[in-house]
Amino acid sequence: MKLKNMFKKTRRNDTALRGYDRQPEVPDGLLRKCNVCKEAIFTDEVQNNDCICPKCGNYFRIPAYQRVEMIADEGSFEEWDEDLVGNNPLHYAGYTEKQKMLQEKTGLKEAVITGKAQIGGIETVLGVCDGRFMMASMGQAVGEKITRAFERAEEEQLPVILFTCSGGARMQEGILSLMQMAKTSAAIKKHSDAGLLYVAVLTNPTTGGVTASFAMEGDITLAEPGALVGFAGPRVIEQTIHQKLPEGFQRSEFLQTHGFVDAVVERKDIKKYLYNVLRLHVNRKCEKVVIDSNLETVHQKNVDREKTAWERVQISRAKDRPSGSDYIHALFTDFTEQRGDRCYGDDRAIIGGVARFHGIPVTVIAQEKGRTTKENIEHNFGMPSPEGYRKALRLMKQAEKFQRPVICFVDTPGAFCGLEAEERGQGEAIARNLYEMSALKVPILSIVIGEGGSGGALALAVADEVWMLENSIYSILSPEGFASILWKDSKRAEEAAGVMKLTAADLMNLGVVEQIIEEPEMLNINTFSEVTNVMEQKIYRFLEEKQKKTGIKLVEERYERFRRM
Repeated sequence: MKLKNMFKKTRRNDTALRGYDRQPEVPDGLLRKCNVCKEAIFTDEVQNNDCICPKCGNYFRIPAYQRVEMIADEGSFEEWDEDLVGNNPLHYAGYTEKQKMLQEKTGLKEAVITGKAQIGGIETVLGVCDGRFMMASMGQAVGEKITRAFERAEEEQLPVILFTCSGGARMQEGILSLMQMAKTSAAIKKHSDAGLLYVAVLTNPTTGGVTASFAMEGDITLAEPGALVGFAGPRVIEQTIHQKLPEGFQRSEFLQTHGFVDAVVERKDIKKYLYNVLRLHVNRKCEKVVIDSNLETVHQKNVDREKTAWERVQISRAKDRPSGSDYIHALFTDFTEQRGDRCYGDDRAIIGGVARFHGIPVTVIAQEKGRTTKENIEHNFGMPSPEGYRKALRLMKQAEKFQRPVICFVDTPGAFCGLEAEERGQGEAIARNLYEMSALKVPILSIVIGEGGSGGALALAVADEVWMLENSIYSILSPEGFASILWKDSKRAEEAAGVMKLTAADLMNLGVVEQIIEEPEMLNINTFSEVTNVMEQKIYRFLEEKQKKTGIKLVEERYERFRRM
């Protein structure tokens, strides 16, 4: 059946506009009430607005085939396993009849459709759950269709995009429904081990066994605004703990704040967002950079020795000094931020994601201070918590899977030393980064752009090479802390700075860093290009050299680099 004809059939009996209510169906073209804002709306107007209320912006559930029409290039969707349907393994009374009734009413054979499509000309496997069919609960047929989709995607070396929506496991199929959680997860792991991309898009609602399996196993996890996402539903939780849940609990934005969603994307923007993600995972050869020999010559000279160590400490901390995000936007294109550690939260002291450097996909991670007071507070003055380091490690392991180089920008006075950070394992998080980065089988470059404070900086600097800006610093501790510990007097910080050998020139002499990048007399956003123009050429040469080496060779050389120290 053609996609448009199928959509017309599903639209005749559309229940997607009901939200969670159980009001009678309304024929096309007539007024009805939005179940959120209670305003009168035309059904056709909602349909033509991607199933979004034109009055309040409420997202209604959307039929699977309409979703495909929104996402896939016109005429590109090739449906798979269309006739695969579930049975009644427990002989549950009335279950077979209910399935047949829903098949007739929705035009669907089961609660998920899968197939191959193109998005912006890039081929991908596409799956869409449809809440009109038994609330898209996962029975044997749903699990089988999703498993087959990942298996075939692995065979054809294709990415997978899966729009989730579900009430969880299908009760009528009992333990066999539960087993679909394990079966789909195993298929996703095999697909992942083959180095292939999986993007999960969470829609309203995604709960129960689906949340505890394929919905939360994506390399990248997106969500529609306001979608309910959780293992146990809010009503169950309230009845269990006998407490009223906070506003926004288990919604998309809540999950993003708590580190489980990379981005909340509006429905109108989702196709463009997915296209950009797919593009970043299509490997391309690094485009040639025109090398300016004059720049190379000037910036390979030793830095002047006129400034004292303490003066450089002050310069490294200057409020108008460009921050990590400034370097990301100046040096890379198509940056797509990924958020969250998938454990607890999203630490804004570290930002990261995927970008392109002259055509080649790279993973970029930066410690971020911000420049204004508001930005300083948002980013905790560049002092990461455990979830920041865990987010960085998640992105680095993902880079290894997709064979992307990792480029880190270091700028922190040190890891956050608060009570909460200790409770959540600050030391373990830093240690884990050192452990994993030492054996990461892709090139790693770390550039100290401001302060490089203690283990909080080292957690992003176990690299093939470490570079420093001329007036940046890298040390065991802040000069104030050093003076307090050794001399019991933090006022001797200036003296400590001279003793600590923390300047770029000092560290070059000690063999701790490989390159120094000269700065203009006053480095700020207006003179920024003098640094980034040089840095761009050096990064290009670094990637050109390191990408010729195998992962095993990179790990060996990285080990020897630190072994010499």
